[in-house]
Amino acid sequence: MTDAVLNAVRTHLAAHLSGPGGAEPESASVTFLGLEPIDVLRFVSPETGLVRFATLGCSRHPMGDPTAMVADPTRGPRAELILSLRHAEGITSGVHRTLALLAALPAVEGVVLTDDALLDLGEPLWDGAPFTAVLLEAGDVPDLELPEPADPVRFFDAIPLTGTEAAWKRLRGADALREAWTEAGIDLRDPQRAQARL
Repeated sequence: MTDAVLNAVRTHLAAHLSGPGGAEPESASVTFLGLEPIDVLRFVSPETGLVRFATLGCSRHPMGDPTAMVADPTRGPRAELILSLRHAEGITSGVHRTLALLAALPAVEGVVLTDDALLDLGEPLWDGAPFTAVLLEAGDVPDLELPEPADPVRFFDAIPLTGTEAAWKRLRGADALREAWTEAGIDLRDPQRAQARL
């Protein structure tokens, strides 16, 4: 079923991120020792200048407790990550590997990707980036229903955070961080944005 899931996810992402008549996304495959490959698809919108990177591979298997004696191959939450950046051409070297690393966390560490989850790498998300973590939230790509009894695939926007913002999220919560961004008028899709004043 895993190939069928990934094919369905790819088609679903293309339908929602490429738009009608949109170009096929560029794809980079990243493999970590002992894990199945994770692809990162790159969708570009010339009209808006928006570049969207989407993982393909995290949803191959349901997320669950890594200490369980027997993993359920069908039931359990599934997810993929989407990173959206405006005018990001040429300044996001390394982002494919980083996104694949984040998408591999469920398989490696048993992390279950959910709304408001904080994933902190402690290193730049791409070369020269001030961001070292991401906050997950529901995005504009709807869930993909799979044949029963499988759970649907969810698509989370990965919002880049600075180290200070990540610490603030831990201390005050995701809603307080979003309020600070809103008050400061911060464009979260700007790869060179300033951090919120906290």
